[in-house]
Amino acid sequence: MELRQLQYAIQIAVERNFSRAAEKLHIAQPSLSQQLSKLEKEIGVLLFQRSTNSVELTHAGSLFVEKSQKILDMVEQLKKEMEDISQMKKGRLVVGSMQITGSTILPFVVPAFQAAYPEIEISLVEETSANLETLTSNGQTDISLLSLPLREDSLIYETLLEEEIVLAVPPKHPLADSAQPIRIEQLANESFIALKKGQGFRTLTRDLCQSAGFTPNIVFESSNMETVQSLVAAGMGIAFVPYLISRRSYSELAPVHVPLEGRPVRTLVIAYKKGRYISKAAEAFISTMKTVMSGIV
Repeated sequence: MELRQLQYAIQIAVERNFSRAAEKLHIAQPSLSQQLSKLEKEIGVLLFQRSTNSVELTHAGSLFVEKSQKILDMVEQLKKEMEDISQMKKGRLVVGSMQITGSTILPFVVPAFQAAYPEIEISLVEETSANLETLTSNGQTDISLLSLPLREDSLIYETLLEEEIVLAVPPKHPLADSAQPIRIEQLANESFIALKKGQGFRTLTRDLCQSAGFTPNIVFESSNMETVQSLVAAGMGIAFVPYLISRRSYSELAPVHVPLEGRPVRTLVIAYKKGRYISKAAEAFISTMKTVMSGIV
């Protein structure tokens, strides 16, 4: 049994199609079929049920693919440990980030890190909070920037910063000229613009309103905080936004940002899988983030 055969079985399970799996693996389909047959003969069980229109995992196949993924992850972790032992002249770091965080924090952190460690390749993965937690739990990112609370029990984290939440309102909105912080209770009859479901800040918006005794009336949704800001500026509603977003300048439409009573915050964390080996590159990236952000917030 060879490691490449484990990779082949995993890819076939993902694609449910030999042609697509072979294409992703950059090998000929006959070679892929031959290697799978060889593997099944060696282990004495059928991993996939083949038919004209489909490829389905058998019970043995499901178990095999699950264990194979764990083996390949362990092999990858072993490689990283060996790289560290050899002073890690080169390396690769996969960093997950929510889009909203990637646009405000990573532009400061990544250049500083690459200036200090030019031989380390950084691969960025932008996803929703829910998807990022799953990816990190599965070992598909080394570290991820997330906000509390986390739903995945398999993740542990280090706190990066607490970021204030402010209110974005249209320039001509009555609250735009408020001299006092806004009570969230005042917003019960307002129209809200929010990020789409699955994003942590969407949950935060809902929780802030519910803690004030009402459910927000969300009239527009977007996957991009820049779009949320522009819609607010155009008078389509109001929105909660992170402090670092409120500090950014906009060349065209710009909302007015006002503080909220009680100064609510979101806690940004650096999360990784419990028990997973943390490379020196990941440790250096975490250290760089903490240093850079301490000088910004």
